[in-house]
Amino acid sequence: MSICPYCKTEIIGRSDKKYCSTHCKSAHQYETRKQEDVLYYAIDKQLKTNRKLLKVYNKSGLSTIRKEKLLSEGFNPNYFTHYWKNKKGQVYFFCYEYGFLNLKKQNQKEKYLLVTWQDYMHG
Repeated sequence: MSICPYCKTEIIGRSDKKYCSTHCKSAHQYETRKQEDVLYYAIDKQLKTNRKLLKVYNKSGLSTIRKEKLLSEGFNPNYFTHYWKNKKGQVYFFCYEYGFLNLKKQNQKEKYLLVTWQDYMHG
């Protein structure tokens, strides 16, 4: 009888099987590598945090939020997966499919325009 190293349940099947499921295999390898490559996983964690926050505050696909609100919840605008520049020269930064544009208005609090990736942005 073999025991899964991730979830500690009995493994059913081939005698040389090391994990009870592909989920456990993947999760165990992720956790192992996470401890080995701290920088990579710190960046990965920040990107996931940014994506989650952009998704939560952009339910309509186009909205604005005060910059300080996002920053206070752990958002870091220095971490993004890609960017898109529109015809006006504005640069939108994206964390996967969710993006933001820094709106700088004089004498007002800074805001972010939140968007979702659109097909026309590919070209």
